Amino acid sequence: MDTDKIIKELKEQGKSICLSIAEINDYPEAGISFKDITPVLQSPTLFSKVNTALTGLSKCFGKIDLVISPESRGFLFGPVIADRLGAGFVPARKAGKLPRAVIEEPYGKEYGTDMIQIHTDAIEKGQRIIIVDDVLATGGTAKAIERLSERLGGIVAGYVFFIELCYLNGANFLGNDKVLSLIEYK
Repeated sequence: MDTDKIIKELKEQGKSICLSIAEINDYPEAGISFKDITPVLQSPTLFSKVNTALTGLSKCFGKIDLVISPESRGFLFGPVIADRLGAGFVPARKAGKLPRAVIEEPYGKEYGTDMIQIHTDAIEKGQRIIIVDDVLATGGTAKAIERLSERLGGIVAGYVFFIELCYLNGANFLGNDKVLSLIEYK
């Protein structure tokens, strides 16, 4: 498999999808340029194309046992990709949302701080994981999920994002060689 060729082809597809993403300035706070993906979600054709492309990027990391995604928009893509990869899905949720024993990790994000949790029995030692989310901004959420995964014995093979806000340097924080994004805003 020529991974570089596959990535290039998928990113070309991402450029046409990018035209459907609405940018909302000063949301949710002043100075933030929010990328609204709901027009993509409303189109069965575009949503399918995005999931196919994200699955293709995910395959670049080899055999994957689990896909982990944070709420809420990560949940739109993670379970679909997990199904297409024949992998399990693990939800990463904000504090107080999971019903059984959890481990938790604080994290910083583009406009504040938060806490993320996963179930203590979500990962078996040695399982290969990818973290899938809608947007890579500063990388705080994904890094917190990586720390949780590693504490439970998982191996994070990589990260897959629908959108990357390159100007916030999240890929540098996560390790550029482990990050694949369909659409990049420079």
